[in-house]
Amino acid sequence: MNASLIVAIITTLYTLQAVPVAAQAFPSRPIRVVVPYPPGGITDVTTRIVAQELSKNIRQNVLVDNRPGANSILGVEIVAKANPDGYTLASVIAAHAANQTLYPKLPYDSVKSFATVSLLATAPLIVCANNSLPAKDARELVAQAKAKPGALSFGSSGIGAAAHLTTELLMLTAGIKMIHVPYKGTAPALQGLMSGEIQVLMDTPSSLLPHVRSGKIKVLGMASEKRVAVASDIPTLTETGVPVVGGTWVGWLAPAGAPKSAVDRLGKEISSILQRQEVRERFTQIGIDPVGSSPAEFARFLDDEVVKWAKVIRSANVRIEN
Repeated sequence: MNASLIVAIITTLYTLQAVPVAAQAFPSRPIRVVVPYPPGGITDVTTRIVAQELSKNIRQNVLVDNRPGANSILGVEIVAKANPDGYTLASVIAAHAANQTLYPKLPYDSVKSFATVSLLATAPLIVCANNSLPAKDARELVAQAKAKPGALSFGSSGIGAAAHLTTELLMLTAGIKMIHVPYKGTAPALQGLMSGEIQVLMDTPSSLLPHVRSGKIKVLGMASEKRVAVASDIPTLTETGVPVVGGTWVGWLAPAGAPKSAVDRLGKEISSILQRQEVRERFTQIGIDPVGSSPAEFARFLDDEVVKWAKVIRSANVRIEN
């Protein structure tokens, strides 16, 4: 065997061995999902359910990293500036779409700085009131607010949160005015409602329903298109004469430029996970509707959300306090 043939054989063997290393299938190492909120909320709970199942599917750890602060901006910025290799993701909610209009100097673009992966779930919002408020439903709330403009106050988990903006949408639709009292999270807002510091609060069913059931607050309606399974006895706002639909959602993003193959793989895995009956039941038990979309479907959804909340923010003249 001559020397040139030996070299050719060695080169071929080296190439065959090197291909799997150079072109490893995604994912070949753990994935990090940044949750820009504290543990325990809807974003965190939803993300951890999906992350746990995704780890099993892809046989890699999917690590949840809570990085709260600045209405989700701090955590999302980490992902926007991360290596676009598909191994760093952000779990965002409706506030992400609103931030594009709320913050003139956002350190990223809510759409252009990211590749959409999947819309995991949506969640309707429930309108509740302090027990001392005479109104028994949304129709009566509107009548009372019209009779005394600015006399009622409503709380939220923060300026720009879906609950805040949906209440602004309610006021625009009904032609009423209530005073906004922003809190640093749902828990203090709920305390404000129960103590009578505010009269109205809109948030997710998982946050408010337990207190409705215990009699500490009362419910006026659900801001959903149809009644939800977890609270089928509660009418929609439209049923009570106030045609308002609003809610929050949870979706995963990757940095712009992430490989399409990686994004598509993750989207397919998430969609598969959210079709499992046991996972769907875990979601519906806490008032969350599982979705599981393709990257393209989530992209269209996010575009629509940015436009929707931009209109509300501008019409209601919502501004971030400096």
